[in-house]
Amino acid sequence: MRFSEQFVDEVRSRNDIVSVISGVVALKKKGSRYFGVCPFHNEKTPSFSVSDDNQLYYCFGCGAGGNVVTFVMQYENFTFQEAVTYLAERAGMELPADAGTAADRREEDKKNQLLALYREAAAFYYRQLRSPAGKAAHDYFAKRGLSEETMKKCGLGYAPRSGSPLYTWLKQKGYSDELLNESKLLKIDSRGAWDRFFNRAMFPIMDVRRRVIAFGGRVMGEGEPKYLNSPESDIFDKSRNLYGLYLAKSSRRKYFLLCEGYMDVISLHQAGFDCAVASLGTSFTSGHASLLKRYNREVVITYDSDAAGVRAALRAIPILKEAGIPVRILDMTPYKDPDEFINALGADEYEKRVEKAVNAFFFECDVAWKAVDKGDPEQVSAFQKDVAEKIAAFEDAITRDNYIEAASYRYSIRRQALAERVNYIGGRMLPQREPQEQPLPAAKRSEKADNAAETYVLNWLAGTGLPYETIEPYVKPEYFSEGLYRDIANELLRSKREHERVEPSRLIDAYGTDEEMRSRLSRLFMNQYDVQEKTVVINLKRLILEHINKCLSENPPVEETVRLGQLKTRIAKGMLWLPPNA
Repeated sequence: MRFSEQFVDEVRSRNDIVSVISGVVALKKKGSRYFGVCPFHNEKTPSFSVSDDNQLYYCFGCGAGGNVVTFVMQYENFTFQEAVTYLAERAGMELPADAGTAADRREEDKKNQLLALYREAAAFYYRQLRSPAGKAAHDYFAKRGLSEETMKKCGLGYAPRSGSPLYTWLKQKGYSDELLNESKLLKIDSRGAWDRFFNRAMFPIMDVRRRVIAFGGRVMGEGEPKYLNSPESDIFDKSRNLYGLYLAKSSRRKYFLLCEGYMDVISLHQAGFDCAVASLGTSFTSGHASLLKRYNREVVITYDSDAAGVRAALRAIPILKEAGIPVRILDMTPYKDPDEFINALGADEYEKRVEKAVNAFFFECDVAWKAVDKGDPEQVSAFQKDVAEKIAAFEDAITRDNYIEAASYRYSIRRQALAERVNYIGGRMLPQREPQEQPLPAAKRSEKADNAAETYVLNWLAGTGLPYETIEPYVKPEYFSEGLYRDIANELLRSKREHERVEPSRLIDAYGTDEEMRSRLSRLFMNQYDVQEKTVVINLKRLILEHINKCLSENPPVEETVRLGQLKTRIAKGMLWLPPNA
């Protein structure tokens, strides 16, 4: 779905950025700005700034920046269209009937119908659990230690044993057989209709916006498979959703607990660990890692302690590392999973295990060490060489030295021998020296790094109350570097010319998918300057002179050379003037 520029402007104007961000980040006003701890990277000192005036945010620590739409995109892992839709709904706005192509609208309409259908199905299963027919499933949840409050919070339900009651219920709600078939909750053919789930305790699966997008069901009594999950559909992608994330994303804990199953997540949430999530009937993927990366927290893996759980953890570790997520692994022995552990020892003991969770390096080494025949020198040597390879991969010398010290003690390796092996591998891994980069020409340097003069003048241009007619003789777009700065100058001058209010947040949308450009633009307008006429003139002179020199270097016609030379002389003599109140 595509939205018009006017509609996106209206969405932004009706969603104050301070109000939206303060819903997930604790903000404190300092001067004209609001500050808080950045939700996009781990920090202790608040460097995340929000401007009510510019309707922008910027983190001076990690560089994340943008407007209210891009904040929702970053925080919720939404596309641009999803973020605009979310904010429109938040403001009580109806989506425009003409948004996007006819195909786009049909696809969006079908998704909305499926979401409504799944919401009705979840309500149906929820009521069934509390009916006489759902007693067995209700007893099952109770025996697993779940309270009524937890069952309600997680929307747990029951799919009846016989007939096609869900089909009958949804038909009464007016849904067509075609849509019911596409929902994949039912199977409909010439012989009739069958509910996909029957005689199962039901777990609704919700996305980060708390919309039901699928179900998981555990069979009551005998039957296979024990757990049955919804197949993927237009609204459900297993590799891009995590069970419980809609709750865990709001946790104040600095880590996620990564589990294997629904009951583990629910038990942990009931015990106070509101940061638990699980993958959905599939192995942990890079898509899951990308989803968690958005929240910039450590991941503590709490998979089953059996051999299968260890193998799953070993597969997940490199995926998390590749995404740049710190990872530790929790040891639950002698218990199999979090649900069993907490029911046996309680939440306090589990908290202690979380604190003692081992980092990925030692977990991988410990697993390998257990498999080594300690009486076989070849196996021991191979293990020690593998440890050295892992340590050599650390880029920081102090970190390598600390791991050499710890590993030599933990695995009874001579420290000097391990250090020598690490240094040997490190030398072998060093890249070949690249030819030294030649200095860039002066005209290119401003493209390589932010230009302070351009930044200062653009800040002045965005904030000055002077009309276009007064500014135009002195400020030209061509005075600015090609790309971002020239685009901004063009937009600011256009706004002045057309007597529009200058809105830096509007410029962000042009770079909605380019995080680097969005960050630079946000930083440019979030820097606070004591703008003075004298300094504006000095910086503007610098820009004009650089522009003149660039033009002269391109050997223009004689008449243009003369004109540029005269302008250069006038500026050198201090004949550039700006009116009062610049």
